[in-house]
Amino acid sequence: MNDHLNKELGWMLDEVVKMPEARHAILLSADGMLRAHSRGIDRDEAERQAAALSGLQSISRSTTEFCTHPTHQDSPWRQTLVEFAHGYVFLIAAGPGAYLAVSAGADVDMEAVTYRMQKTVDRLGKELVSPPRQDGWQGPGSPE
Repeated sequence: MNDHLNKELGWMLDEVVKMPEARHAILLSADGMLRAHSRGIDRDEAERQAAALSGLQSISRSTTEFCTHPTHQDSPWRQTLVEFAHGYVFLIAAGPGAYLAVSAGADVDMEAVTYRMQKTVDRLGKELVSPPRQDGWQGPGSPE
């Protein structure tokens, strides 16, 4: 993870969790790489959660046929909510190849969390876009 990027975006993620019962926020890429995290969660744990949340998003996205009508097979994934006995994990799309996750306690105002998450995604705009990695890029001027 780029420490400069975390400093740049981390304070915005801190804003997402400034409400009762909200715990942590993580910005991750589709391939499970941690891009930024809020205070209160250490980097190692944030990286572990980013990898797990990437898998959760992938599994969620693969169930689109279960939810959609046959004429709407191109329905994009937008959000996953996981409920536990003592809290929730919210996972939303934050642009192409980027996701925002927030953990919260059982008594959190769920509507307020999702609202703040959407506002954060809107506010960060292009900074949240995480293009897919290009291994072996062969562009103009690159060695063959």
